[in-house]
Amino acid sequence: MELRRKLEILADAAKYDASCASSASVRKAGKSAKAIGSTEGGGICHSYTPDGRCVSLLKILLTNYCVYDCRYCINRVSSDVPRARFRPEEVVELTLSFYRRNCIEGLFLSSGVLKNPDYTLEQMVRVAKLLREEHHFGGYIHLKIVPGASPELVEEAGRYADRLSCNAELPRERDLAELAPEKSEAQVQAAMQTMHSIESHAAAPASGKATSARGRSRAMPAGQSTQMLVGVNDAPDAAILYKASELYRRYALRRVYYTAYSVIPFAHARLSKMPVPLLREHRLYQADWLHRFYGFAVDEIVPAEHAMLSMEHDPKTAWALRHRERFPVDVNVAPRDELLRVPGLGVRNVERILRVRRYHRIGWDDLRRMRVPLARAAAFLQTREGASPALRRLDSLKLEPALRRAPQLELFATLETARSGEL
Repeated sequence: MELRRKLEILADAAKYDASCASSASVRKAGKSAKAIGSTEGGGICHSYTPDGRCVSLLKILLTNYCVYDCRYCINRVSSDVPRARFRPEEVVELTLSFYRRNCIEGLFLSSGVLKNPDYTLEQMVRVAKLLREEHHFGGYIHLKIVPGASPELVEEAGRYADRLSCNAELPRERDLAELAPEKSEAQVQAAMQTMHSIESHAAAPASGKATSARGRSRAMPAGQSTQMLVGVNDAPDAAILYKASELYRRYALRRVYYTAYSVIPFAHARLSKMPVPLLREHRLYQADWLHRFYGFAVDEIVPAEHAMLSMEHDPKTAWALRHRERFPVDVNVAPRDELLRVPGLGVRNVERILRVRRYHRIGWDDLRRMRVPLARAAAFLQTREGASPALRRLDSLKLEPALRRAPQLELFATLETARSGEL
């Protein structure tokens, strides 16, 4: 098969994998005159990092052949799709060719399972090793780990990649047993634990210098991530968020990506024929941000009586409407954690409020100058002039339509925007 046709098939097959943002990497190309590439800068922008940079990635599969039969995967063994496979040297050639034409700054490489997990990961590691050692490539590399691969191979992958990831896919063990019978939660967790150990060890080397023995940047500078499918079965949002919280806590993941299930060609008969609304995916990202950066516990975001996130309101507004007794919040005396729970107040605005109120009591005009989105926040706040007239609507149905019309955070906002925006 021609290389161009392989690229068409395997680049298209990679579009279902979302966990490829190149955040937090600090790899340098090195001092060699032959060294090329870096994790900074941009070409044709495809991936937005949480710090706002655009990093273009060649995002492909090594192969879409797969011996597994995961019901939700277009590349499963029982799927009737065109198949293709790259040799490691072909992936290296493509990566360098696209880089030299200023099309990419890095590589995201995943794969179907060839023979077994170890054989598959060996082929992927060979790609990264050739790029780093023979071609002195200093750009970003993200490798997708196959659950079940040996710890030794995972460790070798970590020496060459900026980020590793292993997809959790589904939140419950019974979900995997039903829809991905060749995978298990134990395999996924074993891979994540190995990656966590690599990152923890590399972050604090005995010499105090964050480089490997070969002088390259430390192993896995961008850490690990994972991806979870949304709506592929009856797992509620609560189960997905509790699983994500567990993974953040146990393995220090940099990011959990949520992907709404979309109907794929040759879909398995047991799967839904209707796509999952993208708004549900969006709500999970908003809830994830609240949990990670705003101090919300998962059971506050999705209490027992609300296992699914509201489609009418973002998670913070939904929480505020369930806890109206906590409002209005006085911007002149409330502590930081209470201010962060006000709809419309992001981290940046809260920090501004805390600074300004050291010098004088804050009024509504001050909040406008700080660009606080009062259309969303006013009903929940009190200033030196007192509460807003919108407070009278807080206990009425009139407030909810107004809040639904107010602007909300876009799904692919950068981390800085998310921290300072209108969550």
